[in-house]
Amino acid sequence: MAIETSASVSDENSSHLQKASVQDAGPAPLDASKLKITLTQSPKALVPPEQLRFGHTFSDHMIFAAYDPVTGWSAPEIKPYAPLTLDPSSSCFQYCTNVFEGLKAYVGPDGTPRLFRPELNMRRLERSVARFALPPFDGDEVLKLIKRFVQIDARWIPAVPGHGLYLRPTVIGTRTAINLTASESAILFVIASPTGPYFPQGLRPISLLAVSDCVRAWPGGTGSDKVGGNYAPIILPQQLAAKQGYDQMLWLFGEDNRVTEAGIMNFFVVVTREDGDGLDVITAPLDGTILPGVTRASCLSLASSPAFQKEQSLRLHTHERVFTMADLVQWSAQGRLVEALSVGTAAIIASVSKIGWKGKDITLPAYEAGLGPVGMALREKVVAIQEGREEWEGWGVACD
Repeated sequence: MAIETSASVSDENSSHLQKASVQDAGPAPLDASKLKITLTQSPKALVPPEQLRFGHTFSDHMIFAAYDPVTGWSAPEIKPYAPLTLDPSSSCFQYCTNVFEGLKAYVGPDGTPRLFRPELNMRRLERSVARFALPPFDGDEVLKLIKRFVQIDARWIPAVPGHGLYLRPTVIGTRTAINLTASESAILFVIASPTGPYFPQGLRPISLLAVSDCVRAWPGGTGSDKVGGNYAPIILPQQLAAKQGYDQMLWLFGEDNRVTEAGIMNFFVVVTREDGDGLDVITAPLDGTILPGVTRASCLSLASSPAFQKEQSLRLHTHERVFTMADLVQWSAQGRLVEALSVGTAAIIASVSKIGWKGKDITLPAYEAGLGPVGMALREKVVAIQEGREEWEGWGVACD
């Protein structure tokens, strides 16, 4: 009995010493070099590419790491895809302390999986985590994990043009108390879903209903962050727009009805310049109400590039500035509104056919290809870079 007690006391003292040592050193950072890999013993059957629906099929594995306020981030794992076990009082349920990202992996002509500008996603993930006061980490470590994850589940990337593997990094607060305060514990996980083209029947213009009675974001809010709370309030307006025959909403803000975003995508217009010197490519500024989309940034960079303009025989002038519904009405009446585009990770670039406003429609020019000359040029270039058929400023990052 004494021996058992002595051993128990010794173990307890050792435990206290270990905790004290951890506290002195501080919580451990997320460290991709500590990755543990457990491969599934029951691989799933692949779904034929033509049967894929966005976000309905998931690959064999997932990334997982947990944060403890004392010990810090656990050794990250790649393990078989499985449900999470969470306490009902977790802050992710009670106060929506949930942030996420969305990016895609593609297979290049050489068979190597690659990501499209993933460092932008990682910086945005870091900002979203900070905005919700969740435990921090280095996004570059997450990117290392994602690259290894993509290598392991590479068979889930359909080797068909227009297809990819959608990756959803997510961070949720897991503090088990219902008083409102920062969640000092969290879980990071990444899941993957093979996807086909956003428009499986070919490029199809979408219709938008401009709405001002509901707002997607507001100054000082979380419009510039990719957080769960931004998305649930969109569902009802989306349903109401669908009942009126529109595909998505065009979100307006302020008394002057400033144009912000389209559904869950960034929004561009292409307008003929009054001086005849080409076309203006206009999108709303990053004023805190606009999500800094990766596709948005890429379109702006390409459209402003002299090399791209020369290659595509286009004369473009890019602008990040405020514009309003009154501007859209005027440009349309003048015959200068030649394209409207919704851009994002899922659809890449989609054309807009009409915009409903105050009981009337602003009708955009129709193009046989489903996109106008600017939208098509941007889309084809982005897709070629994503799929590794072209190189552009290091945007394609190989998972090797």
